[in-house]
Amino acid sequence: MRFLATALPGVIVVEPDVYRDPRGWFLETYHITKYQDGGIPGNFVQDNCSSSIKNTLRGLHSQVVRPQGKLIRVVRGRIFDVAVDIRRGSSTFLSWVSVELDGESFRQVYIPPGFAHGFCVLSEVAEVEYKCTDFYYPQGEMSLRWDDPAIGITWPITNPLLSQKDQSALCVGEVMNQLPTGDSCPR
Repeated sequence: MRFLATALPGVIVVEPDVYRDPRGWFLETYHITKYQDGGIPGNFVQDNCSSSIKNTLRGLHSQVVRPQGKLIRVVRGRIFDVAVDIRRGSSTFLSWVSVELDGESFRQVYIPPGFAHGFCVLSEVAEVEYKCTDFYYPQGEMSLRWDDPAIGITWPITNPLLSQKDQSALCVGEVMNQLPTGDSCPR
């Protein structure tokens, strides 16, 4: 199992060991001790799953009250997954990284609290599962515009399918005073 650092401290790509034979394959999708040794703090309390069609874009989402760390993996299909540092005062504030995740490679990405998360679907359908370090708290949720020029994500799609919530999301400049500070989010 490999834990790969990204350009954003705390955002970690996980490449699990996959054991294949003529019958199929086996892998560990989570092991608290191994993941903690790899830099991913444990204690996930909620698992979520979504299914989306091609060109769907979900995000950019975050909880600024009761922030969540997320361990994301694709069960079926392929996505372009993005993490954005939204911690005011952080040396990487508004920087983003992306990673392609798919159901064939079994790679995962950990996005710590204090980051916004989003993804777009590249395959006909994608099923995405993710573990969260805190429970969903709708009163603390924040959605940022997927195409905010202040962030400048280079998405691989141009005309995404968006939820009503994501269509009405705000730009960073409109919610700056609501964003967490660099030291207010636990890793």
